[in-house]
Amino acid sequence: MARLYANENFPLPAVYELRKLGHDVQTSLEAGKANQSLHDDEVLEYATSERRALLTLNRKHFVRLHQIYPDNLGIIVCSFDPDFIALAIRINSVIHHNEPLNGKLIRVDRAG
Repeated sequence: MARLYANENFPLPAVYELRKLGHDVQTSLEAGKANQSLHDDEVLEYATSERRALLTLNRKHFVRLHQIYPDNLGIIVCSFDPDFIALAIRINSVIHHNEPLNGKLIRVDRAG
């Protein structure tokens, strides 16, 4: 199972479902990083320092950061999906097909 860091914009119901699926997911709130207006590179740096892959809905910025910092522990960028359980199941599936996540940029798109 993966160690993940869900940045501030990631939906909590999907975090809870990922935990049910066995993943170790830390949120920005739990890390004491919420509401600090951190730059995206600081978010990635924190995730890396905690030995976690980053989980985000902020596709544009983190795709760019992956190109700048390819030695990260993995970045999973997702399309917003209000079906949070389905989103978590898709994330779980791509994790299993891409482990280890180190240095990978993984895109998880909305079904349909």
